[in-house]
Amino acid sequence: MLNPLPFIVFCLSALLGFLLLRPTPDNAVMIGAYVGWLCACWYGASAFRIASQWEKVLVFRLGRFRAVRGPGVFLVLPVFDSLRRVDTRIITIDIPRQEAITKDNVPLSLDGVIFLRVSDPAEAVIRVQNFTHAIRQYAQTALRDVVGGVTLDEILADREKLGERIEQMVESEVAGWGLEVAGIRIQDIVLPEDLKRVMSRQAAAEREKRANITKSEGDAAAAANLASAAATMASAPGALQLRTLQTLDTLGNSPSNTVVLAVPIDVMTALQAVPKLAQAFAPVIAPEHDQAALETNLRVARPLPAEGETVEEEHQST
Repeated sequence: MLNPLPFIVFCLSALLGFLLLRPTPDNAVMIGAYVGWLCACWYGASAFRIASQWEKVLVFRLGRFRAVRGPGVFLVLPVFDSLRRVDTRIITIDIPRQEAITKDNVPLSLDGVIFLRVSDPAEAVIRVQNFTHAIRQYAQTALRDVVGGVTLDEILADREKLGERIEQMVESEVAGWGLEVAGIRIQDIVLPEDLKRVMSRQAAAEREKRANITKSEGDAAAAANLASAAATMASAPGALQLRTLQTLDTLGNSPSNTVVLAVPIDVMTALQAVPKLAQAFAPVIAPEHDQAALETNLRVARPLPAEGETVEEEHQST
């Protein structure tokens, strides 16, 4: 950020000195005094510094930490003080793509992003040489450790939970660094090509299974409705004929349909009644035990032959 304040202060101070001293070319003393005034103005103007609203400035005097300044205007001792500006806004740090093996021995590669904010600029600068590089290395290690302890299904089902576990591990490692981890998220997961094909076939089989189940449930409901409709039509004598006429009326709307009615409905109804008529007029056949009782009764009712006739029949038979 460009700081115009030193230039403005220097110009105003130089103008004020010129009005007070009024140096002339023939007065060497006043010219020397004015030159000294300009040097003092330059030194004093360079002491004015400005920090943005999102910045914190660490002041080191002769290499020793003095204070944290900002935001706004503050003063320093030029030449003796050195400054280090720290951005306190949330910054993003990419986690490079890592190769890892899951708990169920599936190789994959994945990357992520860290959302980080500096909460204590003095601790972040003094205790850590490069806090962005350090936290990136911790996140890479935590990412491989977490992936090695879960299965592939758990990774694909809940990436947010995986990021929260990595975040907890990183926060425990960077405690006291003056850093606040706002979040860690998994961005992309790359699987082997053969595993992608297997998962695709599995998904297709699962969809086909659900489709077959849905179709079978629909067929069962349709069959139940058809059975109920058939029972209703059977209870009314003219229901089937009316349904047939309704169907013919529906088909007759299109000239491309040709309906051939081979047997009238009345003939079909008469044919269905033939078995019942045949059963009604069939002769009654007596059971076997009833026939035996009938023969016994006939023998009892037949008159006995005379004694002479019996002897004569015996001689004839001899």
